[in-house]
Amino acid sequence: MTMTNEQAAWFADTFEKLVANVGQAVLGKEHVIRLTFTAMLAEGHVLFEDAPGTGKTSLARALAATVQGSNNRIQFTPDLLPSDVTGVTIYDQKTQKFEFHKGPIFNNIVLADEINRASPKTQSALLEVMEESRVTVDGVTYSAGRPFMVMATQNPIEQAGTYRLPEAQLDRFLIKTSIGYPDHASTVRLLGGSNLKDRSQELSAVITTQAVADMADLAATGHVDTAVLEYISRLCEETRSAPETRLGVSVRGALAMVRAAKVWAASQGRNFVLPDDIKELAPVVWTHRFVMDPEAEFSGATPEAVLARILADVAAPQQRTNA
Repeated sequence: MTMTNEQAAWFADTFEKLVANVGQAVLGKEHVIRLTFTAMLAEGHVLFEDAPGTGKTSLARALAATVQGSNNRIQFTPDLLPSDVTGVTIYDQKTQKFEFHKGPIFNNIVLADEINRASPKTQSALLEVMEESRVTVDGVTYSAGRPFMVMATQNPIEQAGTYRLPEAQLDRFLIKTSIGYPDHASTVRLLGGSNLKDRSQELSAVITTQAVADMADLAATGHVDTAVLEYISRLCEETRSAPETRLGVSVRGALAMVRAAKVWAASQGRNFVLPDDIKELAPVVWTHRFVMDPEAEFSGATPEAVLARILADVAAPQQRTNA
């Protein structure tokens, strides 16, 4: 069943309230907040490539406070073990049974700080939970619950002692973006409230975690016309055949775009997706999935430039289709 116009209007109104609430703690970053909520409601994850001190932890806490959810921060270091992320099974001598002690990954919002500083073995501990929202330890599977979102960060400047994220893991991030530094006016407001170390503590919840899950289910019923699906498919095919890329957008990446576009459309009060939604989301949903050809990259080619050319070359469907 496709969402009705009334449901789409309710979704958009609630979405705006969520964004406005988080905006009280993360000043001047409305677009980033919208993208993050889009990932949450599309049941995906976000990778932030940012310098330290731009408000990533504040954003995670503000999101959790807004949806009455739990949050945790994992500082990824070279000596971090997979069990430090997922949890460990310990033998209890009193009960003479093995008990599973859940790790920090079992929260609604998990901030994986400097994820590329952990070893590939530890990074791989996130693969299952990011794709399937569950963790398997000693043959037993545990659900991560809903909503569940990993917000990972990596420093684009300091690369000493880091491990490049494998393509399989990059592909599991729905969106890659950056918060960046606030503008002048927002910086002045932040400095004026320097006595507030954590603005998220001042926030009141807007909805419950159950309501977030309901919104995600509702967004999934948005309508995507066959012409738009064909447009997405053609764009993906072009990214794979582009001479500058060795690897383009995967099928997982195409599915991620459909999920994100449904949420993006609903956040604007529509129960159907437009080609413009695809164009707007493509840079943050797709460019981190490209593997560039080394020679082309050396010559100055970038994923953003390749995608921009493809979006310009592939004709978008003209019709506006309602459900």
